[in-house]
Amino acid sequence: MSPVLSGALQVLALVAALALAYRPLGDHMARVYSSTKDLRVEKWIYRAVGADPRTEMRWPAYLRGVLAFSVVGVLFLYLLQRLQGVLPGSLGFVPIDPDQAFNTAASFVANTNWQSYYGEQAMGHVVQTGGLAVQNFVSAAVGMAVAVALVRGFARSRTGELGNFWADLVRGTVRILLPLSVVGALVLAATGVIQNFSGIHGVGQFDGSVQQFNGGAVASQEVIKELGTNGGGYFNANSSHPFENPNGFSNLFEVFLILLIPFAMTRTFGRMVGSLRQGYAILATMAAFWLGFTALMMWTESAHHGPAFEIAGGAMEGKETRFGIAGSSIFAVATTLTSTGAVNSFHSSFTGLGGGITMLGMQLGEIAPGGVGSGLYGMLVMAVVAVFLAGLMVGRTPEYLGKKIGIREIKLAACYILITPALVLGLTAAALALPTPAGSMTNTGAHGFSEILYAYTSGANNNGSAFAGLNADTQWFNTTIGLAMLLGRFLPMVFVLALAGSLARQSPVPPTAGTLRTQKPLFSGLLAGTVVIVTGLTYFPALALGPLAEGLAS
Repeated sequence: MSPVLSGALQVLALVAALALAYRPLGDHMARVYSSTKDLRVEKWIYRAVGADPRTEMRWPAYLRGVLAFSVVGVLFLYLLQRLQGVLPGSLGFVPIDPDQAFNTAASFVANTNWQSYYGEQAMGHVVQTGGLAVQNFVSAAVGMAVAVALVRGFARSRTGELGNFWADLVRGTVRILLPLSVVGALVLAATGVIQNFSGIHGVGQFDGSVQQFNGGAVASQEVIKELGTNGGGYFNANSSHPFENPNGFSNLFEVFLILLIPFAMTRTFGRMVGSLRQGYAILATMAAFWLGFTALMMWTESAHHGPAFEIAGGAMEGKETRFGIAGSSIFAVATTLTSTGAVNSFHSSFTGLGGGITMLGMQLGEIAPGGVGSGLYGMLVMAVVAVFLAGLMVGRTPEYLGKKIGIREIKLAACYILITPALVLGLTAAALALPTPAGSMTNTGAHGFSEILYAYTSGANNNGSAFAGLNADTQWFNTTIGLAMLLGRFLPMVFVLALAGSLARQSPVPPTAGTLRTQKPLFSGLLAGTVVIVTGLTYFPALALGPLAEGLAS
């Protein structure tokens, strides 16, 4: 079967599965975040942390909750790594070095899961399950909570209250992520993903040597790393490792997990603002980007000329034969258009243009469909900008969902859009200007530049995947990428929550004959164009120096 036909069938299967889950999951999440009742286990958690779920919060208080919880998460995970040598189930591994422990703690709390270490050779069972897996749940729940706060900003009027962060955090974890993860872990275990707490084993090789490997609670961590768009992996080889992703079905199921919540949250948005068609407009924009990027990636990876490519059926370097061009392309697009970062192939080994597609997917802001929560609020910020541009073109005060988009709102949206490119381009320039970081590059020229650009793009956009040709386990990269992950995660949340508070205080504006119909296909096209233009103006010069130069030269 040709890669194109195989890819088309897999995409159709994904679309069908996502369509079946879209309505029930989207409606369920809307009910969860609109509920006034608490489960018994939730009440226990509220008592333990001293939170009152009935207390409404304005955006500064909501933000303080997000930041306080995340700071505690960073400190806890850092200490857990530094104390690994005395913990049970450490498998004899030594404590993690300070700079790498900081990088890892920042990474998992920021929903990035960038890994500058070999998972099976560095982290014991307690750190993997009690530290990393826990953050996979709660960091995803934080992103969902911030997205819901912004949705409430559009839905409410004449109040600055956005809900309760602690209630949103706990409900998202207990009622959405945990149940889905239990079911998903059982499916993954049935496909062959391992789930145990075994120690280190030796396996004989053909040449007489012995290769060591260890087991672990992989299925339970694999499901939440994909479902929560976290990324990372129990093993260094990530989702290309047969213990994490054994066959074609598990590969397609993991892509389904990656896309499930981000797409379904558009229906949650439509349900909470009282117009499902508004959610469909956002969904259509996201889906158009995802389908277009997937088709383009499969074409770039399968259409190259030359005897080697023709014999292999495409650019198979760095890809698992059990997934092929189609499975690798679909996974690569899904993981970089969301904030997942899991990989089943080496992005550094993709064609020049293919590597550029993975980078561009992150640079769009990971909004097609994006990470859990972060994809929705990122696309809604772009919708605010699109409405503002439309208002300028027709000379009318811009409105979105009955809320006026004024000077304050557009300034907050602009700050949200600019912070990530400033981190990516500034830190890339600094790394290239210093001799020591440049020594970490295994390649020179356009590809070497792409390695560093990809690393900071991945970190600041909270993706976590790597180009796999850069030695990032140095004090410089551990520290600067760690800072990029924290700033790239939490500074945009400041502007999102401030925007939500500003919108919630407004009185609704009734629609008139001149109101832009934001539930129509015309608006979806305008929104897609806004995303492309803003991204192109920001990143095109850097892309021209890296993947575009490499792709045109090959």
